[in-house]
Amino acid sequence: MDTSDTLVILGCGFTGTYAAKLALAAGIRVVGTTRSPERAASLSQLGVDVRLAPRLDVDLVAPLLRADARVLVTYPPDDAIDAALLPLLSRAASAVYLSSTGVYGGAAGRIDEQTPVDPSEPRAAARLRAEALVRAAGGVVLRAAAIYGPGRGLHVRLARGEHKIAEGGQGVISRIHVADLARLALAALARAPRGEVFVVADEAPVPQAEVIDWLCARLGVPRPAEVPKDRLPPTLRNDRRIDAGKIRRNLGVSLDYPTYREGFAACLAEDGYPSTS
Repeated sequence: MDTSDTLVILGCGFTGTYAAKLALAAGIRVVGTTRSPERAASLSQLGVDVRLAPRLDVDLVAPLLRADARVLVTYPPDDAIDAALLPLLSRAASAVYLSSTGVYGGAAGRIDEQTPVDPSEPRAAARLRAEALVRAAGGVVLRAAAIYGPGRGLHVRLARGEHKIAEGGQGVISRIHVADLARLALAALARAPRGEVFVVADEAPVPQAEVIDWLCARLGVPRPAEVPKDRLPPTLRNDRRIDAGKIRRNLGVSLDYPTYREGFAACLAEDGYPSTS
């Protein structure tokens, strides 16, 4: 992105806040929307021009979508809002929509952009409808694997004793550190081809048990119990390797946290967990 651009973040939550920090550090003006007064206050302290509203609508968003605006859409799918707002993204210089690898449903094994999507689950279907509107407006779609970072992710659930392992623990899960996702989103806004779709994940999809054992050793907590897969949410039952080589090749971005080791080590340090290893 160029410093003459304005970054507009619709639904400035976890990932949006990281993107805002990166853009502000580069001297780029950031406008962010949120429905949370508490988040509005923290974003304002960062230097974000905050628009606080309980619900996004055309009157709020349309004036922000100017020719010098690059727009990052991170709010969850909502058919009514999406139908009204996403076609307007064509007015902006570029747009990126943060979607999820959840659109692949129960697909297993290696997953990339050519893997068939599965709209059978309502939330996945809503995301796919939003994706179609974004691409029709010339925007780019990022389908992110499980997002983690300081204060959010597997390390927090393990420390609280809230995590369970799908029986066997050999199901492979891909992740992406929020800081890397934010950097990739800004790179996509700057130079990704219009209408493109990318999957986003780190470079080391590994079995759940490997990450859990690594974290438990450092947190000094017992390994959680294994439970039947059908007792867990779909995100913890999946067994798939997200191949995100395309976005790294196309955008020329190297990850700060290419594996869970670098990513979770940074999270443990930032969150203040005492490490026993």
